[in-house]
Amino acid sequence: MSTETPAPPTGIWTGSLLWMTLGANAIIFLAAFDALAVTTIMPTVARDLDGATLYSAAFSSTLAAGVIGTVASGAWADRRGPVAPLVAAVAVFVGGLVVAATAGTMPLFVVGRFLQGLGMGAAIVAIYVIVARVYPARVHTRVFATFAAAWVVPGLVGPVAAGAVADGPGWRWVFVGVSVFVIVALVAIGPSLRRLRGAPIPATDGEVARPPASAARIARDLVLATLLAFAVVGISTAEELPTWVGWIVAAGCVVAAILLFRPVLPRGTLTARRGLGSTILLRGAIAASFFSTEVRLPYLLQAHYGMKPWEAGLILTVGAVSWGAASVLQPRLAGRVSETRALIGGALLLVLGIGLQLATAALTLHPAVVGVGWLIAAGGMGTIYPRLSTMMLGYSAPADQGFNSSALSNIESVGGATAIALGGLLFAAAGGTAGAGFSTSILLSFAIAVLAVPIAFRAEHPREAARVSG
Repeated sequence: MSTETPAPPTGIWTGSLLWMTLGANAIIFLAAFDALAVTTIMPTVARDLDGATLYSAAFSSTLAAGVIGTVASGAWADRRGPVAPLVAAVAVFVGGLVVAATAGTMPLFVVGRFLQGLGMGAAIVAIYVIVARVYPARVHTRVFATFAAAWVVPGLVGPVAAGAVADGPGWRWVFVGVSVFVIVALVAIGPSLRRLRGAPIPATDGEVARPPASAARIARDLVLATLLAFAVVGISTAEELPTWVGWIVAAGCVVAAILLFRPVLPRGTLTARRGLGSTILLRGAIAASFFSTEVRLPYLLQAHYGMKPWEAGLILTVGAVSWGAASVLQPRLAGRVSETRALIGGALLLVLGIGLQLATAALTLHPAVVGVGWLIAAGGMGTIYPRLSTMMLGYSAPADQGFNSSALSNIESVGGATAIALGGLLFAAAGGTAGAGFSTSILLSFAIAVLAVPIAFRAEHPREAARVSG
């Protein structure tokens, strides 16, 4: 009788990994679709529910809740494994979709959005831990490339599909449809989750693990995450205040966010320590630069070039295609281009792409320059994102996988929200669409992109760090 252990799967779309890959990508796809759908249908929702004054809260509450969800899921996954956090997260997310779909008032709709952010933030972290414990390390870059594509593809279909549903059966059916598909995705990965529940935790090369978090430490991190969420909301709403008041509130919230954020990040993150710290900080920097530019581009094209909303929105499709294509290429380039070189190259592409947006806004160049610049910038993001996720797991011992995944997700949310809010304050202070508002706000994004380049030099992969030190 043979006692040989079955060989691990050689591909992410074969054998026992097939349904896990399909289900995980489906959950991420639906999260991205939901975010884009809400952006598309929110004017209709606010009008139907007479909730224009809570329009911004429908977005900021989701972002803030995501910070709490990622910290909670990371701690839970490190102590008990990722299966229970993922199931609970999906349940909360579906609950939020149901609340939003049935809401009769705008405050109740905002509650639904809060639950969606809480659930999806927790689900993403649990999925990252599952990748670390189910997939061989050699295919991590390939897995995260598919995740990046799953996040980007909804940019091609999400707004149009959501708009068609809102114009037909009604906006509530957007949330109903997403909830049904999320449940189907969870069922698809059910057998894999059952096998994972009883599987031993694999050994992982990387930094020395922190001691297992105590209940007191987890409680502290959750309190800090909740306070951090309030700080993020404060930054996000500062633009609605009178200019000088907004700057004071934003400055106070930024300082509070830094102080609150530091304990829930790996040591050395905010000081760009070589290795894991710079890897996570780089994620925050590129997210802040890219997303704070992205929110201005359709507005720029409409205000200064007279484009219709759907025409201006095509710039987002350009970015989605470029980001997805670059992400798909990363597994093929992994053996040819080192992580450090890829990160530096991607950061330089981001600088060049946002620099073209800055030049267009300042000099009123042809709108085609916007398209070319965004193609380049998004290509840089697609180059960097899968690499950073793989590197983070490479640095993470089993007891750290949830904590570090949470940090990677949270720094992206907090960095993006902070840069968008500060860019909004600069936009208003410089005169908005009537003055130099676009170029001033994009200048901030460009400066952050420039700062990302030296961080990329320090965010080397564990294998490269070991070679240098050896």
